[in-house]
Amino acid sequence: MSKTILFTTVFCLLIFGGCSKVKTTKTADSSFILYIIKAGEQYSNNNTFMLIENIAEMKFSAKFDSSAIYTSINPTNQYDVNKLYGFSDNNTHHHINSARIGWRWLNNRLELLGYIYNDTVRSFELIKTVSINTTINCSIKINGNKYVFTVDGTSIEMPRTATTASGYQLYPYFGGDEVAPHDIKIEIKHLY
Repeated sequence: MSKTILFTTVFCLLIFGGCSKVKTTKTADSSFILYIIKAGEQYSNNNTFMLIENIAEMKFSAKFDSSAIYTSINPTNQYDVNKLYGFSDNNTHHHINSARIGWRWLNNRLELLGYIYNDTVRSFELIKTVSINTTINCSIKINGNKYVFTVDGTSIEMPRTATTASGYQLYPYFGGDEVAPHDIKIEIKHLY
């Protein structure tokens, strides 16, 4: 029954949420995929639906360029967390259970954060600041009732209430309350 609900929810999101399947854009290093969040949008291209079954750890590398620098229209929205990469959990919608690494430009630095939903309760925590135009190695590991977020060797733990480590892939997204003020480009390489 829960998989039926998951598929129905995701189908509705894809149909009514403005997502569209776009041809994958490779970068100069063909192992990275270029995700672009267009000005005035929130979803990135290349966000095709993909189920994840029995995940133990998601590893990936990411590169941000200067397009990650932005100023929110409403100054309080500068504290909002944009999403980089992750997964829904427990065969539920990502606003019920999920784990992602988030990012934001705050106080003239690029912050990466652990970003979770546990039974609809959202929380986030700073992992570390990173440099623009460098490759950042990241992972989200499930360790029983905890998520372990790691960025370039720095780890934090956050609680996990889910019991089934399956769901769907989550891709770059801008916001919060606002849309991307300009095209934002993020390169990601999924590591297996």
